[in-house]
Amino acid sequence: MHSESLSEVHSSVRTDKKGWRRLFAFLGPAYLVSVGYMDPGNWATDIAGGSEFGYKLIWVLLMSNLMAVLLQSLSARLGIVRGMDLAQASKNAYPKWANIPLYILAEIAIAACDLAEIVGMAIGLNLLFGLPLIWGVSLTALDSILLLFLLNKGIRIMEVFIISLVFVIGFSFLIEMLIISPVYSDVLRGFIPSKLNSNALYIAIGIIGATVMPHNLYLHSSLVQTRKFERSVIGMKTALKMNLFDTTIALNLAFFVNAAILVLAAAAFYSNGYFHVAEIQDASNLLNNLFGSAAPTFFAIALIAAGQSSTITGTLAGQIVMEGHLNLRIQPWLRRLITRLLAIIPALFTIIYFGDQALGNLLILSQVVLSLQLGFAVIPLIHFTSDKKTMKEFAIKTWVKILAWLTASIIVYLNIKLVFDQISEWIDSSGAYNIIIYTIVIPIALICLALLVYVFFQPFVASTEKKTAQIPHGQAIDFAKIDSISYSHIALAIDFSGRDEEIIRSALNQGGKAANYTIIHIVESAAARYLGTNTLDYETQLDYDSLVKYQNTLQELGYSIDIKIGFGNPATEIVKVISEQDIDLLVMGVHGHKRFKDLVFGTTIDRVRHHVKIPLLIVS
Repeated sequence: MHSESLSEVHSSVRTDKKGWRRLFAFLGPAYLVSVGYMDPGNWATDIAGGSEFGYKLIWVLLMSNLMAVLLQSLSARLGIVRGMDLAQASKNAYPKWANIPLYILAEIAIAACDLAEIVGMAIGLNLLFGLPLIWGVSLTALDSILLLFLLNKGIRIMEVFIISLVFVIGFSFLIEMLIISPVYSDVLRGFIPSKLNSNALYIAIGIIGATVMPHNLYLHSSLVQTRKFERSVIGMKTALKMNLFDTTIALNLAFFVNAAILVLAAAAFYSNGYFHVAEIQDASNLLNNLFGSAAPTFFAIALIAAGQSSTITGTLAGQIVMEGHLNLRIQPWLRRLITRLLAIIPALFTIIYFGDQALGNLLILSQVVLSLQLGFAVIPLIHFTSDKKTMKEFAIKTWVKILAWLTASIIVYLNIKLVFDQISEWIDSSGAYNIIIYTIVIPIALICLALLVYVFFQPFVASTEKKTAQIPHGQAIDFAKIDSISYSHIALAIDFSGRDEEIIRSALNQGGKAANYTIIHIVESAAARYLGTNTLDYETQLDYDSLVKYQNTLQELGYSIDIKIGFGNPATEIVKVISEQDIDLLVMGVHGHKRFKDLVFGTTIDRVRHHVKIPLLIVS
């Protein structure tokens, strides 16, 4: 059993419609995922590749896009069939000692992704308004407000916002292509694979990391569950078919944007003898010199749109990873702040100590880091979608499995080669600092390799009977028959945290069998906070079933029991239930934390006691 780690976007969009309206209802998740494929990190690798190697790396983009379509379709399959995101499935499949480093690696990848977004946004603001980069980086912290606002308006509003930004990006590059007019016969020759030297390999791996992004695999497996569909064989087959269509269209649009960036760099810079343009600022200045002011203006607008859209999805992925791997749910604003600070700090450090000109190399490095983490996400994903015991008839077919493992092999091989070449280069150039390479860098690389090997082989040897509970709280508990006392209508708020028996016992002792009881539980997931009564995810169903179990057990004991389930902020929802019914006593349990934890996880009792006008019994 489990809960969705990003449940603010689960089962909230109805698909029980006819014709094209049904297709439209399924469209959306892949577009949120696709913005990660056209973020500023892609720009850095595409510009570097196009300026240095012309059109020769277009085939790498195409290969990366085909990999992305395959892997994102597997991610969607996992979410639709098992109702789990990739982080939750990993937590269930691997022991705790392996999950912690997997979580850390995933957080590093998300920080690298967010780093690309804030640097891109800062550069875009600098190019368009002349704002210094250090101020642009600092201002990106404010987009947390925009993210929370969009989430509060619902997943469909967020999708419309993101898709609008995607169209801004696409339109801007369409204008760029008309201004620059590349030689399209040369472009077509770029689709023919060619041998990669060491520099081209580094850029190619960056392109793969920027295209097949690991955080998007976590994100997509959660976002597909925004659609409410019949959980039957036919219903899931329909959902898989619609999401495959959604994925293919969205990611191919992202491919054309990436290809446009690389073609832009090849046509504008490589063809004019500028072979080493790695800085986005340099690219904008050269566009201005070569083609006038219109080209860099549209370039900057597209860059800002790409940065803003990608940072939203990166934050959602961060919440998925934290809740899935650690089963830890904290306040959305704090999660957003953590994600942003992990990216802002290295960006500010780079600007202060190495200057603005180092940001381009930092962008490319961030994409290589993303690629290095890919194996730790891709290999478990293939294992999970191949498992016939959990996926049943929806397990991927043999030919799909072969393609998936071939993709994983290419990614892992390129990454191992990159790490080996980079360490060799460091050893040759580090001189007296070789000791650091041998005592720190190489051991870390070997540990990561050992973990990757373990992640690959563990599902083959693990016991198929082992199942790890993945739920947001405890389940309904069994308890003995309890005598009653007083009160006529008593409400009791429970949270399945292990204190339920004491809360129920205290409430029943106050009213006895002569009283009526209302058991209240508030779903506190991210989905519940923003979607309210439209939340129909797995966690909600689990909570409802547990409430029904309590209701049936107590009714068998002779008590009059009603149940109420609310969504979102516990204090607000409890007060709402109390005000709507004729309740004369409320029984609640303490939350078990104070001071700093109150700030992180929020409080309930203090807020409730200030808003209800009936007695409140707090059970310690």
